[in-house]
Amino acid sequence: EIDRAANYLAKRFADMGLQPLSANKTGNKSASFLQSFTVSQIQPQAVNVMLNDVEIKAENLAIATTMANVNWQQTGAQVHIITKDDDMRDTLRELNQRGGQHLVIINTAHEKSFKAYQNYFSRGLTKLTLEHRGAIVMVLSDESKINSYKVSASAKITEQSLTNVVAVLPAQEAKNANEIVLYSSHYDHLGVTQDGKQVYNGADDDASGTTAILNLAQYYAQQGNNKRTLMFSAFTAEEIGGFGSKYFSQQLNPDDVVAMINIEMIGKPSKFGAGTVWMTGMERSNLGALLNEKLSAQNTEIFKDPYPEQGLFYRSDNATLARLGVPAHSFSSTQLDKDQHYHQVTDDISSLDLVSMHKVIESLAIATQSLVDGSVTPTRIDKAKVRAQGKIY
Repeated sequence: EIDRAANYLAKRFADMGLQPLSANKTGNKSASFLQSFTVSQIQPQAVNVMLNDVEIKAENLAIATTMANVNWQQTGAQVHIITKDDDMRDTLRELNQRGGQHLVIINTAHEKSFKAYQNYFSRGLTKLTLEHRGAIVMVLSDESKINSYKVSASAKITEQSLTNVVAVLPAQEAKNANEIVLYSSHYDHLGVTQDGKQVYNGADDDASGTTAILNLAQYYAQQGNNKRTLMFSAFTAEEIGGFGSKYFSQQLNPDDVVAMINIEMIGKPSKFGAGTVWMTGMERSNLGALLNEKLSAQNTEIFKDPYPEQGLFYRSDNATLARLGVPAHSFSSTQLDKDQHYHQVTDDISSLDLVSMHKVIESLAIATQSLVDGSVTPTRIDKAKVRAQGKIY
């Protein structure tokens, strides 16, 4: 059904008179709005470990790998021991960003966290590319000295085709044509329940944001006076790791993207009131301040992310472009601490407040007008201060 959704979005963009991204580059009028690519899905099949000549039970093992086969006997892996006083999450994050092959012995004091990672890794990984071959094998054990180890593991790797939908409204002035204002959302969600009987419709997450980019595209197309190039992208695969935005970011020069307005869950009133919106990472660029200058006459504003502990800046498609220096932020109204429908089958249109949602879209149109007409340019995000993407998981 996601292909039907993609085709619907493409038709809407075509009806508005927008151009496909490739047509904007090459002048090929028959080009498609559909931006297709392939990801690799990696599903662990088996993992066996012996430490100090003792076989470890399967319930105490976990693996994240981009390799079809892992075979270590005394060599091949770097061995790390996480004691009860160490920060397990920070250590694993550092190893993931470093890449390579690692055998990690985790003290049983971290059993609860280990089980969470084990459950996550057991579902398999998805990677845009397998150019980095690495593995992290985790063992829950109180061993503090490893005299010998033997590890064998296998994984099944399959490919899946995915599709973004990307449309362009060319700049009306040639001097600003290379400057891009990107409006984005993700149109994928969670699929169906395990028994296949119920659909996760994702009305708020993120059909609401996708509706916003359609409305904004139509609004600016009808105005016909955008001095910068406007791009509208409905990303796929956000829910499984943001692979749509990762692929998209490789199809253009990120230095040309003046700002990214990523719209994520705007279907319900925020804690600041109906029709209000907040943005992630406001402190990372001056984009929020520039947008609020335009909104001051409307007696409203875009608020700072009220849920910093949730790490939302890294949990949507803006993170990929932010890592490349783009002032890329997500705009939302969801109350994550109270939303009973988040990632549930009840996230349906009946749970939305369409009046509030409409007001949010209007506010974003007003707020971003100065980006569209080229009168302001936000500061770039400091790439060095954005957490790097992991190489293995």
